[in-house]
Amino acid sequence: MATRKITITVPEELVESIKERVDARGVSGYIAAAAAHQDAMDRLRELAERLEEEHGAVTDDEQQAALDRIAAIDGWHDEKRSDSDEAA
Repeated sequence: MATRKITITVPEELVESIKERVDARGVSGYIAAAAAHQDAMDRLRELAERLEEEHGAVTDDEQQAALDRIAAIDGWHDEKRSDSDEAA
């Protein structure tokens, strides 16, 4: 992926906090990862808004059904992980 150098203004306390976690060359990567995450969240929010406009809002029942399905999948993965750990 091509990169481009830009200038940004960041609160000094934030920069110091980041530097405590990464070396000097890692600051750019840390900030780039944070910007990429925010960009992904913005795109996801835009998609959700378009889907809501097209199909209507998700009902409480639909949301609960999705959460229940996610919990079931998590449980299945936990069980498989536990089975794998016991076999090892």
